[in-house]
Amino acid sequence: MRLSPKVITGCLSAQNKGACDWGWQGLVAYGCHNCVVVVDPTTIQVLQVLDKHRTSVVKVKWSRENYHHDIGSPYNLRLASADNWGNIIIWDVAQGEAKIEFSDGTKPILALEWLSWQDASHDLLVALHPPYSVILWNADTGIKLWKKSYTESFISFALDPFCVKNMAILGQDCIVFIDDFSITKTPSSNGKKFYISSPSSSGSSKSDTPVGSLERKPSSSRNLAKKMTKILVGEGKQKEDENIALNECIQLLYLRSCRHHLVLVYSREILILDLEINQTVGIIPAERTGSPFMEILPMQQRDVLYCLHENGSITCRVRRKTNVRASPPPEGTGAFDDSGQTSSMDVMYDLRCQSDSIRMTRHCRVSGVMYSPVSESRLAIVLSDSRVIFWDLQTIDFQVDPRHPKSPLYTPGNFVDTGEVTVKHPRLALCDMIGQSPVLSPDNDSALKGHGVVLRFLMTGLLNGINANISVIRMCPALTTKNWNIYEPLLAVGSQLGTVQIINVGTGQIDREYSVHTGVVRGIEWASLKSFMSYSYPKPTGSNLVKNEMLLVDIISGKVTPVRTQKDQESPIEMLRISHLKQYFIVAFKDKALELWDIKTMTMLRELGKSMPFPTALEWSPSLRHLKKKLQVQPDLVTQQQPQGIGSSGTSGGSSGTSSASTGTSSGNTMTSSSGASSNTGTSGISSGTSSLMSGSLVGSKSTEGDESGTMETSSNKSTLSESTVTSTTTTTTSSDEITTKKISVREHFVYTDNDGNLYHFLVEGSSFTDGSKINPESGMGTITWLAWKGDYLTFGDADGQLCLWDLKAKTSRVISTHRGWIKKVRFAPGRGNYKCLILYNEGVDIWDIVDNKLSLVSCIKSPKEICKVVDAEWSGSDRPVLATVDGCIHMLDISLKISSSPVEERELPDDVWSPYLLTPKATFLMKYLLQNQPWYDKYRLELEDMRTEDKDVQKQVNKNISLINQDVKVYLSSKITIAERCLITARLFGDESEIKFWTVALYYMRSGRHLHMSKSSSSVFAGPETGDLFIPATPSYKEAHDLVDLSETSDGKIPAWKTHKDKPLEKCYDFLCDNETYKKYQIDRVNLHDSKRVTYEHTKKCAETYMMLGESDKAVHLLLETDPENDGYYTDCLRSCLVASIRSSGASQSTIKLVATNLIANGKLMEGVQLLCLIDKGIDACRYLQTYGVWEPAVWLAKSTLSYTECCEVLKRWVEHLSSTQVNQKSQAVLVLISLGYFIKVIEMLYGMRQFNRAACFIEAAQEFDLLEETEENNSLIEAVFLEYARQLSNLGHRQAAEYYCEKAGKKGQQLLKEVQILFS
Repeated sequence: MRLSPKVITGCLSAQNKGACDWGWQGLVAYGCHNCVVVVDPTTIQVLQVLDKHRTSVVKVKWSRENYHHDIGSPYNLRLASADNWGNIIIWDVAQGEAKIEFSDGTKPILALEWLSWQDASHDLLVALHPPYSVILWNADTGIKLWKKSYTESFISFALDPFCVKNMAILGQDCIVFIDDFSITKTPSSNGKKFYISSPSSSGSSKSDTPVGSLERKPSSSRNLAKKMTKILVGEGKQKEDENIALNECIQLLYLRSCRHHLVLVYSREILILDLEINQTVGIIPAERTGSPFMEILPMQQRDVLYCLHENGSITCRVRRKTNVRASPPPEGTGAFDDSGQTSSMDVMYDLRCQSDSIRMTRHCRVSGVMYSPVSESRLAIVLSDSRVIFWDLQTIDFQVDPRHPKSPLYTPGNFVDTGEVTVKHPRLALCDMIGQSPVLSPDNDSALKGHGVVLRFLMTGLLNGINANISVIRMCPALTTKNWNIYEPLLAVGSQLGTVQIINVGTGQIDREYSVHTGVVRGIEWASLKSFMSYSYPKPTGSNLVKNEMLLVDIISGKVTPVRTQKDQESPIEMLRISHLKQYFIVAFKDKALELWDIKTMTMLRELGKSMPFPTALEWSPSLRHLKKKLQVQPDLVTQQQPQGIGSSGTSGGSSGTSSASTGTSSGNTMTSSSGASSNTGTSGISSGTSSLMSGSLVGSKSTEGDESGTMETSSNKSTLSESTVTSTTTTTTSSDEITTKKISVREHFVYTDNDGNLYHFLVEGSSFTDGSKINPESGMGTITWLAWKGDYLTFGDADGQLCLWDLKAKTSRVISTHRGWIKKVRFAPGRGNYKCLILYNEGVDIWDIVDNKLSLVSCIKSPKEICKVVDAEWSGSDRPVLATVDGCIHMLDISLKISSSPVEERELPDDVWSPYLLTPKATFLMKYLLQNQPWYDKYRLELEDMRTEDKDVQKQVNKNISLINQDVKVYLSSKITIAERCLITARLFGDESEIKFWTVALYYMRSGRHLHMSKSSSSVFAGPETGDLFIPATPSYKEAHDLVDLSETSDGKIPAWKTHKDKPLEKCYDFLCDNETYKKYQIDRVNLHDSKRVTYEHTKKCAETYMMLGESDKAVHLLLETDPENDGYYTDCLRSCLVASIRSSGASQSTIKLVATNLIANGKLMEGVQLLCLIDKGIDACRYLQTYGVWEPAVWLAKSTLSYTECCEVLKRWVEHLSSTQVNQKSQAVLVLISLGYFIKVIEMLYGMRQFNRAACFIEAAQEFDLLEETEENNSLIEAVFLEYARQLSNLGHRQAAEYYCEKAGKKGQQLLKEVQILFS
């Protein structure tokens, strides 16, 4: 049993709202008061709690994994958290350590994001510091790279996922757009401010408000576009009488599925803005009777929105997909039609499913929501009452009904045909569950066999924390040599709501929970290892009388036995104390005589007389001498019943009384000590009468020590009779124990103090009760508040903070002043010879140790400076103090009271956790390379074998983790799938963002290229310009309304359908990486949508210019002629329309127009010149000019939308050079662009230059598998060099077979390395 330092958290504070994140690493993190809790969503268990913040955590962000991993840059669990005082801490979660801490100011951080665009550094963190500063931090060093302060107060910001330069910041009454965000220098401009018209205000006519407003009146879809006018108002301040809606905006974010879309979230509606036209293109209203929106999560793999509502439910909304058009739609129809009828062109999301709502109470509110970025189909909701609820999005087979108003959803239909059995693709992600728009040829059989599905949410996990404010804690009886095989380190936690939770402090998990009391739980005592007693009473009224509740709870059966049921209104219970042998218990009251009870029969043995003073502190003696004498009479039971305590060096016996106990009262015999100063020592002068009392009843005998051997860790003053002498309801009691219990009745004694400090001693045996003696108060001590007794030491704590230690054997006493006020509790640590004691004050905790009969301070912690106010304290082990704090958390600390977290590998977790991030780097990469590809084996194996002796631990680690992989995934990996697919699935298992993107794009273009002719002459593996780009057949009319299609069916009964046609296109989130045909269709869709939204002259002009560049001359002329005669640009637009309409490809006019265009560009009118060049089909020249002037993205847009494949390649190759430059440093993006162009050799060159040997080797073999790469004299040396370096990597990892295989493929140098490998492994 390993008790590692940890924090067990409870309810959340209001400041923790929104402080949660689900990382690519596959783990969930959320803020709980000052702590950050890390949870494994698969096994639903807490892996780590990070505790260093001194105020509430307000932001939590996992680092991104968008970079190549190797031994130099291994997988690690890095997390950033920010608190209410502006401190940002970067954590190493696996080790539970804070790597660095930094801050700027003392105000709460408003927003936090990791940058992941460039390849140079993975440590850049952007933070929004109130009221108006954006700071770029180096999270590795804590250095501030730059700070930009603005003039507006900000609320949050969003980074554009498609463009590294763009950033939107939400202010109190405006949005600020930054278009020069850079990691190398501070943004120079103050950004462009836009003000927003209230969507709830009544809009006026178009002529009255050219800037427009948004109406929400009921209207038909035909005129809805007229109502949804421009919402982003330019630089000028808004009119005073216009309502500003931004103060009601609760979230601002970019869509991750398509470029140029910004989302504004209000409580009753979601606005989707197109930033190219600065206008609303879609509204998602909340249902009339539905719960308001709280937060929106946009997905990337599919155009899906998850919406969190105030009632705790989640809705899934899927973008209404349509037929992509190759030509402009007729008047009145748009790009987003789902039927042949006229429909609105607005961006629309259909509600597809909704999770169950959660009952909200005063103590339960939604704190945050997060989703898995790897799968995008798993979500988690964090509630303020400590619950974390996990939801999975799942699909159910459904017969498609064409009459249904919503377009049907289809599965993507991935599968593998192994000849005998069809292996379904594991649904690891959202893109494996629902497919895209069909792009199949009309004659393809699989186009007619759609596999329809509907979506649903399924709750897959629930994690509970400590669910209310803690009132009291109590650790279970200690571990002994007799109970070690059944022992669990259980802590009982009483709350102010009347519940008692049983927490396993070894695992940190809540074992059981009992709602047993109607009021605050005032005290808990364990009656055995598996049962406890607790008491409660309501707040006293004027009469100071209450109805006390006392219960005995069996935690195995859950049986609750009421105690003292006949009592009505009486004085409140002050204390409940159970004897060490679990035979008796005492109930002490505030203004009533104490009661002595038999715990077996639950009968009251005696009520002390009214003449006896009421106790202020009470303690049972840990003496075991009388038990030992009893057992000597029955030697056959000694081995079974002998008492045990245990500690760090062996078992501990408590103090034993002698048989010559004095039973009479001895007046005037006192134990005196010199006192006065803060620490005074004196040897008492003790008379013969008192000496007899002390030796007989109080002085502990060490005769029991050393009788048993063994080393364990827990309390020394508990006996194994705790199991055998409890009540008959305890199910763990054996029959022999019960027999023994009946035979043995052992004398026990207890002491208590009164208000004057007098000490009273009593003896109990069976049903007899004997008054012992009275000892006068210790000089200089105030009212005694607590007694603690262990071995020969009796410790007193008083209300003035003084500590008195009686050494009963040496008959000495010492008084020490702690100078910390009222001592609320004193508790000795468990363990033989372990005399550390924990002292609880109002303002913290001390740990003292008794060394050479003297008290010395070991450690201390002060609240609220170092820790939240401490409610109660206990020992969970010989060196593990446990503190319960007012924020509802349990802190299990080390003996220094400083460390409250430990490495994950030291935590005792009930279930094994799959996480490559928790393995050593060597084990992680061995497992990754094994899963990706195994050409050195004849058959794919899910086991690492034949490692060296020194690497056997690594081999065991790898195989254990592989065994934890989902069975469906293992079956699919072992089937006949391509190397690229295997690499993609491995990337998803590892949560490797960079690998997922690389292999998704590579797999798509490899599948596409397989069905085209190889080009031997060109450096591209795709065919030459005569084919254009990758051809996509037209969509059949009968499939236009279908969103998604299943390709599981085969076209001829043998060959899978996907092998007979081009692969499904990449999603729009891949943007410039999509094939040109798909990209162009999407751009035409967009301009048609913009056209339908035209309100102002500027907007119309922009649409006309876009049509001109896309070659849609007729549409451009139509828009130019719409210019109002009163407009200043009327004459110019008329001339431009004439020019566009009359242009032909004659040489003379082309020369003139090209000359004019060149002059315009030279004189600063770049876009005007580019438009003229596009009119005369000189798009390639237009792109070159744009690139020359540094306008890269418009150049790429123009090339992919208008140019032929060859010309487009020329433009994109120049863009690749730009991305690879040291100033931009986006080589990873450049590699993806080269893959999309089919320049596979150039891809391998770049990967080799970036030292990504594993990725390069797998890419070569994957391309060869698709017959897209032939080894020639030109590329042979490059391929051999890649295999050589990969072999060296595998050799360093200790994998001999793999290293030898790649040495064989690496030419002459490979043979040299092969000899080295053989020598190394021999």
